[in-house]
Amino acid sequence: MVKETKFYDLLGVKPNSTPDELKKAYRKLALKYHPDKNPNEGEKFKQISQAYEILSDPEKKRIYDQGGEQALKEGGGSGGFSSPMDLFDMFFSGSGFGGPRGGRRRDRRGKDVVHQLTVTLEELYKGAVRKLALQKNVICDKCEGRGGKKGAVETCNTCGGSGMQVQIQQLGPGMIQQIQTMCSECRGQGKRINPKDRCKTCNGKKVVRDRKILEVNIDKGMTDGQKITFSGEGDQEPELEAGDIIIVLDEKEHPVFKRSGNDLIIRQELQLVESLCGFQKVIKTLDCRDLVYTSSPGDVIKHGDVRCIIDEGMPQYKNPFEKGRLVVQFLVEFPTQIDPLMIPQLEACLPPRQEQIIPDDAEECTLSPFDPEAEARRRQARNVYDEDDEGGHPMGGQRVQCATN
Repeated sequence: MVKETKFYDLLGVKPNSTPDELKKAYRKLALKYHPDKNPNEGEKFKQISQAYEILSDPEKKRIYDQGGEQALKEGGGSGGFSSPMDLFDMFFSGSGFGGPRGGRRRDRRGKDVVHQLTVTLEELYKGAVRKLALQKNVICDKCEGRGGKKGAVETCNTCGGSGMQVQIQQLGPGMIQQIQTMCSECRGQGKRINPKDRCKTCNGKKVVRDRKILEVNIDKGMTDGQKITFSGEGDQEPELEAGDIIIVLDEKEHPVFKRSGNDLIIRQELQLVESLCGFQKVIKTLDCRDLVYTSSPGDVIKHGDVRCIIDEGMPQYKNPFEKGRLVVQFLVEFPTQIDPLMIPQLEACLPPRQEQIIPDDAEECTLSPFDPEAEARRRQARNVYDEDDEGGHPMGGQRVQCATN
């Protein structure tokens, strides 16, 4: 009979539990309530760490069973508790309990998994929740990450525990080459498990593949390339802290809007009559609202002019009630041809032309259409021919000359 069961209850075990059962219970709870994963459960993490420290020590456990927690406080223990984080680090560092303490657990982490998530500008504007299905390695529950039966792990005879093999290759008389490769027997682990003792679930690999559904919260105002981190959700490996899953947002190009910081830019095409005589236009926003703006008659909008609408741009990240500007750039469409009969009426409406004095010896010339893309192609072709002339044969070879005796 034991005087108290508080520490046993914290770990969820019975007073007659074996050391292996205590270890398994502490491991499960410590991972669940670690402050990095569960910031609001720091007190719970401290309590289960103290409970395991007492129950894993035979002398402290005997005193606790006989006199309870009060007997430990009165001097029956070893003078106070260790740091919960130190206990956690010792457990997961791979050095075991009671031995010399290894490095900090956070220094022994698995690799992070980086995944790119394509998002629309609408999702970055309004916010969204996306579900993402990923495959990752998790520690095998059947063998608890050992890879086989208890005690079945042995040093690899092929590599002697180094995880590497050295192959000697004869290059020639008196010349040899040494090549170091990963041991094929233990796959670089330095340890192996007899095939008949391997776990049937993971086949000795210690981990199995599992499908994980992540809910990715895309907050309003997030940007292209921004990272969303899921701590400890990466691939699991025995004796290593799981890495993180890092989601990198990839903004999809929008057919209408272009983003510049917290501003949104839109191009608005205008007919010449609109640029001169005023207009009304409607813009459909990213959250499906209709914005109407007006240019008054007489307020001439020139080609390339820019106007803006305040507070109709992108919401600020972490402060979505503040928005940037909606910037409108105007592109005026000029007519390609005008009826000559309309010229007098246009001249009567428009400001008079500036009179140009033409010198007597001026030469008459003609304006021809100019296509910049065609001109660029022509220049590129000309440069290729010039290089051929300088370098010899067009295929890059040398001219061949015949030599006669």
